[in-house]
Amino acid sequence: MIIDSFKLFKYQIMRFFRYIFLTLFLFLLSCSNNTKQSIDSPDGKIKLVFEIVDGELKYDIKKNSQQIINPSSLGLILQDNLNLGNEVQLKNFEVDEFNETWTPLYGEFSKIKNHYKSLTLELNKGDVDFKITFRVYNDGVAFKYYVPKQKSIKNYNIIDEFTEFNLSSDDTAWWIPAFSYRRYEFLYVESKIDKISKKYFSENIEDISYDSLGIDAAHTPLTIKKNNGYLISIHEANLIDYSSMTLAPRGNGSLEVELYPWSDGITKVKLDSQIVSPWRYIQIADNSSELLMSNIILNLNDDPDPDEDYSWVKPGKYMGVWWEMIGTNESTWFQSKYHAANNMKVKSYLDFASKHNFDGLLVEGWNKGWYSEWCCLGEGIPFSFTETFDDFDIDLLSKYALKKGVRLIGHHETGGQIQNYENQMEEAFEMYKKYGINNIKTGYVNDVSKNIKVYAEDGTISKEWHHGQYMINHFQKVIDIAAKYNLMIKTHEPIKDTGLRRKYPNFISREGAKGQEFNGFSSNGVNHATDLPFTRLLSGPMDYTPGIFQLNNFRYTEPGSGVIDKNAIVPSTIAKELGLYVVYYSPMQMAADLPKHYMKHPEAFEFIKKVPVDWDNKVVLNSSISEYVTIARKDKNSENWYIGGITDEMERNFDLNLDFLDIGETYDLLIYKDRKTTHWKENPMEYEIEKIRLKINESSKLPIFLAPGGGFAVEAIKL
Repeated sequence: MIIDSFKLFKYQIMRFFRYIFLTLFLFLLSCSNNTKQSIDSPDGKIKLVFEIVDGELKYDIKKNSQQIINPSSLGLILQDNLNLGNEVQLKNFEVDEFNETWTPLYGEFSKIKNHYKSLTLELNKGDVDFKITFRVYNDGVAFKYYVPKQKSIKNYNIIDEFTEFNLSSDDTAWWIPAFSYRRYEFLYVESKIDKISKKYFSENIEDISYDSLGIDAAHTPLTIKKNNGYLISIHEANLIDYSSMTLAPRGNGSLEVELYPWSDGITKVKLDSQIVSPWRYIQIADNSSELLMSNIILNLNDDPDPDEDYSWVKPGKYMGVWWEMIGTNESTWFQSKYHAANNMKVKSYLDFASKHNFDGLLVEGWNKGWYSEWCCLGEGIPFSFTETFDDFDIDLLSKYALKKGVRLIGHHETGGQIQNYENQMEEAFEMYKKYGINNIKTGYVNDVSKNIKVYAEDGTISKEWHHGQYMINHFQKVIDIAAKYNLMIKTHEPIKDTGLRRKYPNFISREGAKGQEFNGFSSNGVNHATDLPFTRLLSGPMDYTPGIFQLNNFRYTEPGSGVIDKNAIVPSTIAKELGLYVVYYSPMQMAADLPKHYMKHPEAFEFIKKVPVDWDNKVVLNSSISEYVTIARKDKNSENWYIGGITDEMERNFDLNLDFLDIGETYDLLIYKDRKTTHWKENPMEYEIEKIRLKINESSKLPIFLAPGGGFAVEAIKL
């Protein structure tokens, strides 16, 4: 009995040590030079593989066993030359799955599904601990870095982030140049990845060689068509207290993250106690239509804080005292005989906006600081944001607007003078709240590279990049303070959209691309409009300012001249301008033209008045990247659908499937379309309106013609 007990004890001891040995072996194996973990998307089609190879962090991505991202490096370099990308070991990992459906306050969908699998890696280099978290969705892969506060790190400043996206030299990109003078306001160029450079852009699109500091890189979102047919978009989400990500070509199809530096040219990100990077994500689609359906950028952001009430944020449509300065050139921002922001003119706009049920009226040039040479070097007379010109009575006009059921929309052009704006911002926001203004258009025109001037207390001046951490934090400050006064912000010359509108719904829209305004004083060309849905608009809503009806013979050579500039042209058609209200999403849409031009085409103007800005659902009916796109959207507040389509310089004939409508139900279709004789250059303002009644079945189709450079719009009213 004693012997048996001893044998049992000996056996248990042996089992215990065998368990300890196995555990130790597995631990050492996990920390060896070759450590690999993988995770699939919920539908099993996308596979993410993470591996430590000789102490270096690598990842690669496949879809349906086809390569999307070749093995690529990960890592950060902190000050004091701490490289969190080599000599790294895996301490632990965690796999999880998350699945929810959430409700945005406003948007393209009334419900959004957020379903992913995650892989969180606990890593260490010596006595420094950090994490990388991956999320794998059915439509892409995202990852971020987290370095917590710890005694072993004395300085959290980031000197470099060397995240890679290794692709193929045969892959094609649609891109605009980073580290250049005009932020995002460029036409897109299509080229192989390795061709991304200022030289290539200057030779093929626009000469930017005279004012382009820094390296060759592309802004994100960067859209890429891979040689295996997949379409991807590389971008970032939840950009807070960090620097903007650009993508620099390194040869052989490789792209590497380049962050905008501070004025010292060395430090990319300044942080005190921890590092939480934005999400880097790769959206993956089988085709161009699928590319337009992703909500990954919103799913990578958080809900608003539960104690914050954003019920005051309301989508809407607005007009503006604007196009007659930037487009028709018949008026001025600054005080002159032709000053637009005067009481009489603003009242007439308010009367028109009220009669046609618009929510707001933007007025530019109302405040002191505007003068004839104000643009565009970040110099000159500082703007006041509380003092009005003598011919603009904000008290009178705000009361007049509210009596008419319209609200004035404020305008704060900063000229890139950030400290001047921040010194006045709270007082200005308080004044706007007093006058019932709830929406502000902000502007940051400073068309010089690395020219945001920061004045230190000792009088020294540093110059920051528009896209660096200094400006990221400024824009966040604007949103936070605006929320205190129930103000919505739509920013021109912004930082790119990274989905922050989910957590901060008052950041309702922004520009961030070459918009309609350039058609007023130069031209975007006929094909730019079909580039935007597959590039800039993948990041979020855009204040493009559509709806120009007078497409030629609209611009005067100078105010008061009476002489028309015959070369000025908006490369579009009236039907296309209507289609843009559906194709281009924005919760604050502008009717950008002058009232007198709308009254020449009152039937077409009816569509602008009726088209919603807040949606229940979206369907992409057809598309080909940079060539054409047709989108249908369901109104959130009715059973009606709206369809919009646009094309490049080529005419198109489509038979549109209507099976997204309720089968067996009857709809009245009101169709605004080009005629066979319409042409964006030769005959842009000719259109026709057709009304048909249709009972929908599985094979219902709508034949539609799009003229060269044209488009169409449809209102489908359920009976």
